[in-house]
Parts: sequence; C-alpha cells; structure tokens
Amino acid sequence: MPKLAAFPKAFMDELCLTGEMTLHQWIDLAATLDIDGLEFYAGFLEMKDKNFWPTAKKMASDQGLEIPMMCCSPDFTHPDEAFRNEQIEREKFWMEMTAALGGKYCRVLSGQRRPEVSREDGIQYAVSSIEACLPLAEELGLTLIIENHYKDNYWDYPEFAQMADVFCDLVSRIDSPNFGVNFDPSNTILAGEDPLELLERIKHRVVSMHASDRYLTAGTIEDLRKEENSLGYANRLSHGVIGKGLNDYDTIFSQLKQVGFDSWISIEDGVNGMKDLEESVSFLRAKISQYWA
Repeated sequence: MPKLAAFPKAFMDELCLTGEMTLHQWIDLAATLDIDGLEFYAGFLEMKDKNFWPTAKKMASDQGLEIPMMCCSPDFTHPDEAFRNEQIEREKFWMEMTAALGGKYCRVLSGQRRPEVSREDGIQYAVSSIEACLPLAEELGLTLIIENHYKDNYWDYPEFAQMADVFCDLVSRIDSPNFGVNFDPSNTILAGEDPLELLERIKHRVVSMHASDRYLTAGTIEDLRKEENSLGYANRLSHGVIGKGLNDYDTIFSQLKQVGFDSWISIEDGVNGMKDLEESVSFLRAKISQYWA
C-alpha cells in the first residue's frame, strides 16, 4: 500500500532563504498529520552542513517519520558544459544527502527552458547529465526520479521538459533500473495539458508521485490551453485542498494500481494553512484505502 509523505510547500522561503523556520519546527508541525514520512528539499539551509544530516534523520525518526524522498532541482540544460558539470556535482551531493537520510528517491529535472537552447540540444544535455549520475545512484541504492515539472521556486524560466511530448521523449531515452518518473498531475494542468493523457503514456515508469490540486481562478481550462506564455499559467491556477480541484484522483489511482504502483505519494499542499493540509491527508488516506485495500 502506498505511503504518504508531506512537503513544506507553505514554508519554503522560511526554510530555504530566511531561516525563520527550523527543520525541527517543520518536523514537529508535520508530525501532527496522519503521514508516514517527509519529503525534504535540497535547498533547506540547515542541510548545507553534512554534519547536520544525522541530526535531521534522528529528528524525523523520533517522530516516527521516514525521509524517503529528496526534492532537487538540477539545471542540466545550460549550453555551457562547465555549468552542467557543476550541476552534476551538485546532484551527486544531494544524492549523498538522500542516502544519509535513509531515502530511496532523489529528484532530477531537465533544467530551465532557455530561449537559446533547441529541443534536441536540451534533451541531449539533460539525458547525458542524468546518465552521469546513474553510477552513484546504483552505488547508493537510489532511484533518480524525473518529475513532469513546472518551475522550481527559484528559477527564472519554466522547466525545459514541461510539455508532455518533450518529457516523454526525454524519459524514453534513459533505460536504467535506477531511473523513473515522479508523476505530478497538477503540473500537467499548469502546462495546459491533460494529466490523464500523460499518465497513460508514462504510467509504467512511475515510481513516486506528488499529490496536489489546482483550481481555476479565472477563465476556463480552454483559456489556459490557449496561453502561449507558460510563465503565465500559474496566474490562472491556485493551490487548494486535494480532491476538490481539477485532478481526477479516482482515475489516477485506478491507473496506478493497475500497473502495480506501491510507493510514496508526497503531498504538496498547505499554502493556505495546515487545515487544508489536514483535509488533503484525509482525502488521500481514504482514496489509498479504496484502491489499495
């Protein structure tokens, strides 16, 4: 049966930029939820110090929580090879962090969609960079998970492989037992595409999942799909309680169950407060019981 993790979507700046929230505070807060673990973000301020890693793991385990997933944002689509090599080294550092925390899943991305980088060059840059990380993933017992992503909080451009055709092309070029997909249905909506169509194409590669939901704040889904500039997609959509938005979780979970998915689902919610996050946990617990009982 899949397990639930939580991600501190509402507290990213406090944990990554200002230091106004400590990891101890976040872990204590998350422990009030009916969850099994926590997804960490590679940019947490305290995690820059390797000596802190065992402390972070112990703080979570003291609350009965695992740390199965690491959310990283390597930028592999820069045209400068030296830049890409530096990003590979960063990813390897985050992989070591993941393993030290007892995690098994470490995210990779393609990179930023820079206007000067062609589709084929960008895919080749990303594939070669991810493949450079695979030997260490095998050594550490990790699975690198690529997400159909929208945009990292601290990037200038959206994700290079945001659109389904590019994402599926990239995924198809990497064949390794240490590589899979972290499926996020909401990010497909942000791209103006259908998450169920994407899931149908990549469901056999899905090894973990992000759960969230989106609500239209203006216009219709057809209006969203007509947007030419993906930087504006988020303006039409907002986060909210999972199960009350645009995602069809019955179909999503039914399809995942059919292909044998039995891994971690990390909740990206709570931007409107912990009450929303609690409701999302309850919704997902009920759906997991329904489809995996």
